[in-house]
Amino acid sequence: MPAFLRRLRIDPFLIQLVATVILAALLPAQGRAAEAMTQVASLAVALLFFLHGAKLAPKAVLDGLLHWRLQALVAGSTYLLFPLLGLALTFALKPFLPPMLALGILFICVLPSTVQSSIAFTAVARGNVPAALCAATLSNLVGMLLTPLLVALLMRTSGAGGFSTDIVKDIALHLLLPFALGQAARPWIGGFLKRNKLVVGLVDRGSILISVYTAFSEGMNAGIWQQIDLATLALIVAVNAALLAAVLGATRLVSRRMGLSRADEVVAVFCGSKKSIASGIPMANILFPAASLGLIVLPLILFHQLQLFACAALARRYAARAEQEETKAEAPALASGPMPHLA
Repeated sequence: MPAFLRRLRIDPFLIQLVATVILAALLPAQGRAAEAMTQVASLAVALLFFLHGAKLAPKAVLDGLLHWRLQALVAGSTYLLFPLLGLALTFALKPFLPPMLALGILFICVLPSTVQSSIAFTAVARGNVPAALCAATLSNLVGMLLTPLLVALLMRTSGAGGFSTDIVKDIALHLLLPFALGQAARPWIGGFLKRNKLVVGLVDRGSILISVYTAFSEGMNAGIWQQIDLATLALIVAVNAALLAAVLGATRLVSRRMGLSRADEVVAVFCGSKKSIASGIPMANILFPAASLGLIVLPLILFHQLQLFACAALARRYAARAEQEETKAEAPALASGPMPHLA
């Protein structure tokens, strides 16, 4: 990675996503190549959920349930506050955005939280990392069932239509079954995956990039860029920023009203405000028609970049606050210590 990009602290995955979209715009998969890419994307997603199932220790989920107030706050933000805001935005933006883009913003709001980046930012901010692991994991487990149900409910409510009951079967076949098989295989491959995290990371990001390329190829073939101008893109970015700021502020405020510790507040803020592109892109491939995928996932890709930048800055602020608190706590102890002997 070039030195100037490291100085800017730009996530390499952001660059990879942008490059993938550009590649799909210049060289979209067509005909048999498009069909082959669709099959490859499905296999990559199944492998991703298999590895996540094999990696997840059931005990981590059970331990997280004990901290029910924090888990309830994260779940409420992810699956109640976000969907309500998304539904309101969908109605408000109908006159200004193509229907599929407005639906894409609603889709962001029903997705589970991220896992890797939520835990990473919690660690940087000196938060409660075990609680973050539990919150993010539970969010994704619940999301495999709850996200499709929320999509069905809110799409009908917003007038965007519904989807076939075959989607339930597709979710079970492509997501739940690989995850369950991974859990079953955990005693044999769990240790290997723990020692070789790069394997899971490559599959994780690779499956997303393949799915993004496939989705945007379909979109190019359907002429999505003819429906978007710079003003529309700017509006999507502004709406995403407002949505993220609202949830960040709400989770922080409620955490303090609940009397949570600073370490738990960090978990609520990061796990309750982030949305998973790793789960979102695969689910979109199952839930929505191929021709609409490019428009629907575009707001999610933009939201993903915004949340990375915003949470990186916020994590550094939390870390600085933790250092200040530690310094203040140490100061009285030093002041009350024995005076040095003067000869």
